[in-house]
Amino acid sequence: MKSWAIVLFLVVFATPAFAETVSVSTLSDQSSVNLTVYNMGRGLVKDVRKLTVPVGQGELRFMDVASQIMPQTVHVKSLTETDKFRVLEQNYEYDLISRSKLLDKYVGQKIKLSAWNQDQDKQTLSEATLISNNDGGVYDINGEIYLGYPGYAVLPRLPENLIAKPTLTWLFDNEQALSQDVEVSYMTNGVTWSADYVLVVNKDDSAGDLAGWVTVDNQSGAMYQDAQLKLIAGKPNVVQAQSPGRNRVNKEMMMLADSAGGSQFQEESLFEYHLYDLQRKTTIKDKQTKQISLLESAGIPLNKTYVVNNNDSNYYWQENAATRKLPVKVGVSFKNSESDHLGMPIPAGIVRLYKQDKKGGQQFIGEDRVEHTPKDEQVKLKVGEAFDVVAEKKQVAFRRISNRTTETETEVTIRNHKDEDVVVNVEELFYGMSEWDVLRSSLEYKKKDAQTLTFDVPVSKNGEAVVAYTVQVTN
Repeated sequence: MKSWAIVLFLVVFATPAFAETVSVSTLSDQSSVNLTVYNMGRGLVKDVRKLTVPVGQGELRFMDVASQIMPQTVHVKSLTETDKFRVLEQNYEYDLISRSKLLDKYVGQKIKLSAWNQDQDKQTLSEATLISNNDGGVYDINGEIYLGYPGYAVLPRLPENLIAKPTLTWLFDNEQALSQDVEVSYMTNGVTWSADYVLVVNKDDSAGDLAGWVTVDNQSGAMYQDAQLKLIAGKPNVVQAQSPGRNRVNKEMMMLADSAGGSQFQEESLFEYHLYDLQRKTTIKDKQTKQISLLESAGIPLNKTYVVNNNDSNYYWQENAATRKLPVKVGVSFKNSESDHLGMPIPAGIVRLYKQDKKGGQQFIGEDRVEHTPKDEQVKLKVGEAFDVVAEKKQVAFRRISNRTTETETEVTIRNHKDEDVVVNVEELFYGMSEWDVLRSSLEYKKKDAQTLTFDVPVSKNGEAVVAYTVQVTN
């Protein structure tokens, strides 16, 4: 039995009777569905259903759409009879049935109240007038006002204009009685996706195995059965509506490209973004979070880094500044290239790093967020702070040249308690300084940019290294 039905409503006038045809479509008519999910919490749905609608004008009720649909983005067309089927008018019905709304419709009317009579040991019905449904029912029973009632409200019928599911309705004009494929596309809020990665670091921290997962969270109010899933990585511009209204429908409907239509995903460029097309169908239920494998790669060369930085801009204006310890930050980096066993554009997400202990158990060692990363670009991850490598900064000399200029001699001491040599990158940050210059240095340095001075300090195992430098700054 087909899920769509034709119901004739006869309205009697003084003139001959007029018949309006209403056709209903549900998910059982669906032949295919495509879901494209964007990073910004929106999805593009393309729902194709096989329908037979009568010739002439009528109403089509397209049910089982997302409850967070954006009606102004809806576009409907016949794929098989493109010149025969036209939509003249569109509405989005979302006044859904609920206990509160049902009672609201009967305020001022007579209803029945059902309660259990303990004395008579039976169910009794009382006739009452519902006076108000604000903060609980208020009833008039035989001239007395009841604030609530120990029982159930019994309504004579379902009121009009309430529906069980969100529904799109169209006034259509059809010239073909044969079965046809109708495609409805729309944007919906409430569906998001994100990427998560696990990087397992090897014994000597020189390489790692990377696994990526996609998490799709569907809170849109609809299920997508056997859907062709696509993901868009990037940041399309979104215009905020000036006057939000869920039932407001624009005459000019939003058209979207069909293209918005090893890894389980096939990646391709799309405008200035990247599209990931799942190479199989999947079902995404409403109120469901689904994870799908995105990528796997083993033996990625890693570069481990130690960084000490100081961004205290007051340091160069304080004579006799206190000696202080600086944290030594640990990171890893790798290149997203084919030669390093990667090369697919990496969507933004969180990378969690693990390493095996001596008994073979995986232990969490840190996490960081990676941005959208094209192929052949570096991925840099902050892992944590070193335990066995410590750094100390000391002001050795200070001289004020003028009200705006000072000279400061600094020593940074690094002690390495590990059983291996390390290289520590020391960064001095000159925020807010109009001019700065290195007058003397015990080690070769680089000006990384207009505000950053860096030293690469080698420290032998169980050893110590000191870098001394004199800087003149002007604010």
